[in-house]
Amino acid sequence: MCIFVFMQDNFGRIVAIDYGQKRVGIAVTDCNRLIASGLCTIAASDVFLFLKDYISKEKVSLFIVGKPKQMNNTDSDASRYIEPFVKRLHKEFPQIPIDREDERFTSKMAFQTLIDSGLGKKKRQNKALVDEVAATIMLQNYLQKIEFENQRNKKEE
Repeated sequence: MCIFVFMQDNFGRIVAIDYGQKRVGIAVTDCNRLIASGLCTIAASDVFLFLKDYISKEKVSLFIVGKPKQMNNTDSDASRYIEPFVKRLHKEFPQIPIDREDERFTSKMAFQTLIDSGLGKKKRQNKALVDEVAATIMLQNYLQKIEFENQRNKKEE
């Protein structure tokens, strides 16, 4: 006998944003917040229109935005255009909290992932695909960090 259990969509998705001056990579979780998947890459000028449309169709409970850091853990130069984006994101969607995730090496890891997956050289040069995969890696790292913290808290109880 098979028993199917359907979880209600009460968590809301987490949307990860790899913001760049030209392109924005977007990744999302499933409704149970278990799996990170690339969604798309869009022009930076279209990001707020895209997010408004997406939120009108899907329940979103958290934004994760990349935090560019240097190797010495100080903010990188990219912070000067990402911080205004984060402020506007908060202003446009005040009901959705924003968390930040270290995005060091996500683009390099994304490119290596594309190589490892056997993608041809021409397809690997698609920067939009690299941005989408980078957002997915950032979101997966965030999910793993949360899971680690949950496991640690269970051990302390």
